[in-house]
Amino acid sequence: MPTGNEPSELIEQRLAYRGRKFGFQVDRLRLPNGVEGDWEWIQHPGGALAVPVTKDRELVLVRQYRFATQGRLLEFPAGTVEPGEDPETTIRREIEEETGYRSPTWRKLGEFFLAPGYSDEIIYAFLAEDLELLATPPAQDEDEDIEVVLMTPRELETAILSGEQVDAKSIASFFLARPFL
Repeated sequence: MPTGNEPSELIEQRLAYRGRKFGFQVDRLRLPNGVEGDWEWIQHPGGALAVPVTKDRELVLVRQYRFATQGRLLEFPAGTVEPGEDPETTIRREIEEETGYRSPTWRKLGEFFLAPGYSDEIIYAFLAEDLELLATPPAQDEDEDIEVVLMTPRELETAILSGEQVDAKSIASFFLARPFL
């Protein structure tokens, strides 16, 4: 009788689509209980996110347009980990590009799966403190529409609890950072 820890048996693997940032795969599996079926999932290289904190203890967020939701979401700066790049390098670059800030003080908060029901994407979360505003912020990527938003931890918590459109990776990372804020 299965105990729940046995791995599934891979019968067949098909890559249905390979895009710029992710792949869509269909796997034919036999579960430990003998049931066979097709499972669809998204391959993703992972992402890095920062909870950026100014010297005045304000959080730096971005409000950006997200095509899949057809609207603007409040988020912490984040980006896709490029091939061969470590997540801290990714987020150090992204925070400068998206917000115009740089941080001399970094702490890894943890990592977590974003949506394990259909994706292998892992988010690597960091706390970036003592932010310094760059003299000349870099230009945003052509495909980004970003507004920088400063909030206190209390204001962000209120926004989250009131149902404002805040994305899940930012909510999870905020609560990982909460003991340090």
